[in-house]
Amino acid sequence: MNIIVSQAQGSVPVTVIKLDGQLDGQNYQDLIAKARELYESGARDFLIDMSDLTYISSAGLVALHTVALLARGEALPDTEAGWPAIRSVGRAGGSGIQERVKLLNPRDDVKSVLDMVGFSKAFDIFSDFDEAVKSF
Repeated sequence: MNIIVSQAQGSVPVTVIKLDGQLDGQNYQDLIAKARELYESGARDFLIDMSDLTYISSAGLVALHTVALLARGEALPDTEAGWPAIRSVGRAGGSGIQERVKLLNPRDDVKSVLDMVGFSKAFDIFSDFDEAVKSF
């Protein structure tokens, strides 16, 4: 998977993280590390562009959940802990819509996974880039 970072300006600066390829157990830590690096550099609002993401696994869902926790300044799950980290994802829907992390243009098969685990209720999902940036 490739991770491409860019900036957009809405009412606040928005960091765009474009994912290209598959987000799975082989590389989910890369997304977490990149988001942590960006957060530590001052980024607070993230738009995750999923237009070129062809697959997401449960580990990829853990990565999205972890990015949302990071953006909210909350404690991060131990992603090496296995099931406890995955179970913490289930609580994502109960904490309301993420205000600092939004998703852009997931493909139908990726969107169906997001719907199945309740992430479409936890994340605003946009199909238009400009609309997504303006929403921050």
